Amino acid sequence: MLKNLLYPNTVAIVGASRAPGKVGHEIVANLINGKFEGKIAPVNPSSDSILGLKCYPDLKSIPNGIDLSIIAVPTPVVKPAIEDSIQAGAKAIIVITAGFKEVGEEGKALEIEIAQICKSKGVNLLGPNCLGLLNTHHKMNASFAKHMPMTGGISVISQSGALCTAILDWAAGRHLGLAKLISMGNKADLCETEFLNAFADDSETKVIVGYLESIVSGDQFIKAAEAAATKKPVVIFKAGTTQAGVKAASSHTGSLAGADIAYGAAFTRSGVIRAETFEAMFDYATAFAMQPLPKGERVAIITNAGGPGIMAADAAEIAGLKVTSLGGGTATALREKLPAAASVANPIDVLGDADPDRYVMAVEAAQADESVDAIIVIMTPQAMTKPAETARAIAKCANHEKPILASFMGGEDVMPGRAELVAHNLPDYTSPERAVAALRAMCTYASWLKRPTRVVTRFPVNRRRAERIIRRHIRTKSFQVGEAYAKEILRAYDFNVPPGEVANNVEVAIEVADRIGYPVAMKIVSPDIIHKSDIGGVKLNLLSAEAVRDAFDLMMLRIRDKMPEARLDGVYIEKMCKRGREVILGMTRDRQFGPMLMFGLGGIFVEVMKDVTFHIAPITADEAIQMLQGTKSYALLKGVRGQASVDIQAIAESLQRISQLVTDFPEIVEMDINPFMVGEVGSESIAADARITLVKKD
Repeated sequence: MLKNLLYPNTVAIVGASRAPGKVGHEIVANLINGKFEGKIAPVNPSSDSILGLKCYPDLKSIPNGIDLSIIAVPTPVVKPAIEDSIQAGAKAIIVITAGFKEVGEEGKALEIEIAQICKSKGVNLLGPNCLGLLNTHHKMNASFAKHMPMTGGISVISQSGALCTAILDWAAGRHLGLAKLISMGNKADLCETEFLNAFADDSETKVIVGYLESIVSGDQFIKAAEAAATKKPVVIFKAGTTQAGVKAASSHTGSLAGADIAYGAAFTRSGVIRAETFEAMFDYATAFAMQPLPKGERVAIITNAGGPGIMAADAAEIAGLKVTSLGGGTATALREKLPAAASVANPIDVLGDADPDRYVMAVEAAQADESVDAIIVIMTPQAMTKPAETARAIAKCANHEKPILASFMGGEDVMPGRAELVAHNLPDYTSPERAVAALRAMCTYASWLKRPTRVVTRFPVNRRRAERIIRRHIRTKSFQVGEAYAKEILRAYDFNVPPGEVANNVEVAIEVADRIGYPVAMKIVSPDIIHKSDIGGVKLNLLSAEAVRDAFDLMMLRIRDKMPEARLDGVYIEKMCKRGREVILGMTRDRQFGPMLMFGLGGIFVEVMKDVTFHIAPITADEAIQMLQGTKSYALLKGVRGQASVDIQAIAESLQRISQLVTDFPEIVEMDINPFMVGEVGSESIAADARITLVKKD
């Protein structure tokens, strides 16, 4: 639980200063002002006392040793300060000082050295280049941030110290309590994984919030985040994701999968709620911290103005929530109590002159309605509106079984109401859309908690056959596995592949075509040609030996003209397969999170619309179906306007087989099956084209 870091009894401040404005001074002042109940030990050889506390000339002079050392000295003397701290008994060290890997190679080397010193002694290191940390439940502000927030249930980890100060200022302005706030800085030792593990088991933390710019270990992060999310909500705002994770991708999958896609897939897998903005991060966190999770996605909207009610209904439908029809009994009860002009449909319009009692009637009716899972209450400031009284009345009638989110719209007039809402644990948002987004996040998390146990199917396959092909290609430095051998690998994993063979001259090509039967397809085989169609390396529907001969001669002529340096190993003659719905199945191996599977419809859906979904392997059967459902074009697979549905299960199983293949062979860095032809239920699905890229090894 990182006890010595988060709950120390004796804290030493190395580099404590008598000068206000100096980091070493502000940390001492913050510990005092926060009423830290442990021992505060400033260390400065030039001072006898600081802010009324005895000041020690060095760490060894502190009687009975220390638990936590906070180091705020110039970079060149950080290392000896760490060594002295360890000798004084410190089991945790915070290095506030900057000037490490963020400034160059020399600083990076020093950062690695101090991290290794701490690790060798079993000491936890936070930083360097960080703001410090706060623990409101321990009355400890071990940072140089001026705000000490109220005690609450939200714990924050941040890679940015400046953002920590913004979070503290925001929390103060919203009268929102925090449990702990951690500035991780350069993450030389402790990183997001350790704090996810610690906060998952921390009874004082109800919601975990994170601002991350990078992740140290993708695999460890997913495990820690999933374990934490199983116990409490984890909301993360991930910045710095615009750079593509794959620079020289040779496959469709690789070209579509950037760093942002990888993080999104990792968050989905681990149950993390992703906030797209700083504002959304705390919108979601406050909802999770203040309200119970919804049991479903049916929402009732209560408003004193028609326009904002419509705004909320539109936002809810776009977000995939259900603006539910109220039960007959609910509508009848409301009609009896509300003015005749009021609307008792959903949204429930209590009219502009609504007093607190009218809001209470509507809230109580919605809470009692079995067709309602969550409630959004909207207020606009009108002449007769009583925001503070209304907020208190809503809070008093809330039964805490269904979440209630409020949107008191406006400025100065509704401020008293907003303060009352926060004071009574009712999250308030400046617009209905923000309230809806927070509710959507709650529903997503509630649904994730109900997910079935993850069971990854292992299919019986011929792994040795695939291994021989892969090993041979790596041994001969043929890292691009062409269609012919890629399909051999797929056959080993029980994919249905049309019969075909490689022919190194025209006579063999004709012999193969005669044997497998017409019509056939002819495709160039070359380790130097990835996109065959682009240079005339594909001919389809060849109906005779003469057509095969003509196609072979023309293909070789054109390719030698366009790519004279390309190595040509012949052509691949393959039986033409039946047409079906074209989809693409693929994988690219992310540097952080490992193999990411991709699914999308073929043609313009992948080329132009980029309508694809990704998931981290290995995947379960349910996750494979979710990948299909995650595309906008899923309805086309299910069948529209009289068209029959394609075999959804066949696609899902094929995704699972790819998942098994790329998990078995980490040497595979990219692959596409494009197109994968899928027909109606009961028909055979066919891998019509495929290619695989292997990792380059010296």
